[in-house]
Amino acid sequence: MTHPWLPNLSSKEDILKRMGKTEEDLFSDVPKELMIKGDLNLPTRRSEYEVKLRLKELKEKNVQLKYPPFLGGGVCPHYVPEAVKFIISRSEFYTSYTPYQPEISQGILQALYEYQSLMAEILDMEVVNSSMYDWGSSLAEAVLMAFRINGRKKVIIPELINPFHEEVLRTWTEPRGITLVKVKPNEDGSLNLDDLSRKLNEEVSAIYVEQPNFYGIIEDNLEAVVELARRMKVVTIMGVNPLSLSLVKPPGEYGVDIAVGEGQELGIPLNYGGPYMGIMAVRWDAKLVRQMPGRIVGKTKDENGKQGYTLILQTREQFARREKATSNITTNESLMAIANAVYISLLGKNGFKELGEEIYRRSHYAMRKMVKELGLSRTFQGDFFEEFEVNLKNYDKVHEALLKRGIHGGLKLSDTSSLLCVTEAHPKKAIDEMVDVMKEVI
Repeated sequence: MTHPWLPNLSSKEDILKRMGKTEEDLFSDVPKELMIKGDLNLPTRRSEYEVKLRLKELKEKNVQLKYPPFLGGGVCPHYVPEAVKFIISRSEFYTSYTPYQPEISQGILQALYEYQSLMAEILDMEVVNSSMYDWGSSLAEAVLMAFRINGRKKVIIPELINPFHEEVLRTWTEPRGITLVKVKPNEDGSLNLDDLSRKLNEEVSAIYVEQPNFYGIIEDNLEAVVELARRMKVVTIMGVNPLSLSLVKPPGEYGVDIAVGEGQELGIPLNYGGPYMGIMAVRWDAKLVRQMPGRIVGKTKDENGKQGYTLILQTREQFARREKATSNITTNESLMAIANAVYISLLGKNGFKELGEEIYRRSHYAMRKMVKELGLSRTFQGDFFEEFEVNLKNYDKVHEALLKRGIHGGLKLSDTSSLLCVTEAHPKKAIDEMVDVMKEVI
């Protein structure tokens, strides 16, 4: 008898035969040029011990770094207190379970509610969901929110948008026929308001700005951007590095409709492939809240008047109404949201501000040292936070020299340009040593 759910090769072949199909027909959607022809030429099977030895060989190819990488590009190294790691590793939190049953989920629901409350205070926004996948997907969801609200199919984005975010955004919007229109920067790297005004019309659904932008430049004309958008009834979306809000105005102060960002900066270590965590918040508006993806935890009272927490507005979610669902996040990044909440709580309000100030000091120290001692220049001269770009004669030559000394330099923007990130995790000694190595090859 064929088992009802375990794979069975003979029954599979019988089904295909009755259908008049072959196994290859199951992959007819895959372009022929991508299909592998012939055998995969895989090695013979190995024992567990042999596999371990092979993995060790591969592991030894990794470059061992002396300091955290100076690699810019939207995610940066920060010191994560051991308390954060300990708390999120507890079995009460370390689960893929979605807390749909409030009667048995009060602990995790309260932790997520605290995350929402803390993030709402940092962003100065009224409604925050309990996390998204990452910055890029949060941005894409925000653009789709705007499209659902006004039905328009043009979105204005800055020319200096993080290219990784743009790539995700295009993946989500192109199949829906949504067009992205880019606005040029000023000489200092900020958004060019004249170019924005020319491109803003009744066909535009949303304007997206980043604070700071991909080059680390702090935007100083966001009030004007929001005002221009309001006149045309265009949705405003602001992407933020949450740590920068220790020093600059939060989205809520500008009257932004939707705020998105990356929670990696708040207690999540660097990791190839994540998990990271997307931030999403909206101002108090019924249309925005109803179109918001992700889960929202609310505080309420039970029939006995006892305080409790539960997931609210669940009619937005896919299990309630699949075709019209605005939320398709399923098991989201709740564990990372709790890491954010623990990290922010450990810092406190003063610690949060002091951390931002320290990052600002160290990154500017590194930039000034490179300009003064190496004669390097920046393409954009605006003030920056955490990340900055410098022009080099030969990026590859500098990068190889740094790697030989166990230092990972900045992100390669071009053959002659590098984007560096400097945080509290980079001691002065690391900055000085990086500059000294660069002196030898520049």
